[in-house]
Amino acid sequence: MSCDFLAQALPGVQKLSPYVPGKPVDELARELDLDPARIVKLASNENPLGPSLKVIEAIQAELKELTRYPDGNGFELKRALAEHYGIQASQITLGNGSNDILELVARAYLAPGLNAVFSQYAFAVYPLVTQAIGAEGRAVPAKSWGHDLDAMLGAIDQSTRIVFLANPNNPTGTWFGPEALAKFLQAVPEHILVVLDEAYIEYAEGNDLPDGMAYLAAHPNLLISRTFSKAYGLASLRVGYAISSVTIADVLNRVRQPFNVNSLALAAARAAMSDTDYLIQSRHANDHGMAQLEEGFRKLGLSWIPSKGNFIAVDFAQEAAPIYQALLQQGVIVRPVAGYGLPTFLRISIGTAEENTLCLEALAKVLSRG
Repeated sequence: MSCDFLAQALPGVQKLSPYVPGKPVDELARELDLDPARIVKLASNENPLGPSLKVIEAIQAELKELTRYPDGNGFELKRALAEHYGIQASQITLGNGSNDILELVARAYLAPGLNAVFSQYAFAVYPLVTQAIGAEGRAVPAKSWGHDLDAMLGAIDQSTRIVFLANPNNPTGTWFGPEALAKFLQAVPEHILVVLDEAYIEYAEGNDLPDGMAYLAAHPNLLISRTFSKAYGLASLRVGYAISSVTIADVLNRVRQPFNVNSLALAAARAAMSDTDYLIQSRHANDHGMAQLEEGFRKLGLSWIPSKGNFIAVDFAQEAAPIYQALLQQGVIVRPVAGYGLPTFLRISIGTAEENTLCLEALAKVLSRG
């Protein structure tokens, strides 16, 4: 008799469903016999501009060293980040994408009998990493699709070790302002780690969103998680980082896998940081694309959740799964979010002007069929 290895797994792992990423272009091309060049992918919140020339040059220069292990400490990237933010390199933890940071936090601070607090409709990885450890995940009902920070404070008890905040939030694009964050941090007990996930912060300009770095010195229990996958256009290379107190960074580095960020990614991230023109271009393209899609949705009679990310959650006021499937037939990949408890919504990433136009044209065709 063969062993039931599912039953042998940890109880939290047994109950998990694998994370489902956005459908790849090649997969859709195979399934529907479509030309990959004519498929528009607006499913994974990727930067539509492609990598910067500085990044490509940095990767090319690093290729000759592929037989060498990467710098396991990421010295040069940490030094660049430290100079950029005016902090110590010892406050930085590097991750294989910011997802890696979230998992490191859960492994270091959660266990059966403990809990993590996060918002309804928040990033799916928060409950995944919590449950995998065997800890309890507490999803606090959202307020206007976003974080109800007062209710999240109320969900904290003596067994809480982590609170996950996403600003802006994925998949809803909602956000909270500086006053709300300051009030929350002041009220959270000092022994509870507050993870502020700012994966999309580079897209936000002005004073609508707080910069987590401004609160770090006054709150030793704050950890800021950021990534090079979005505005910096390095999703394929998987580079994320955490900034925290030296003590928390030391703890995370004890459970971090050696060489978790590869050499090409380290070189690319350093180059991306120096390319301010690319970052400005990414912001402008996102602003224009957001306005283009919102105008298109308005003409189609659709409503959406205002977003500070590089995506929009659009409400079709009906089950969105058939609309998603019909868009696939048109060669347009967007993201269903029924798994987040939003069955009438689709999340649509901001693309190039041409990609946005193709998406809106496909939506018009699908919706006209009823």
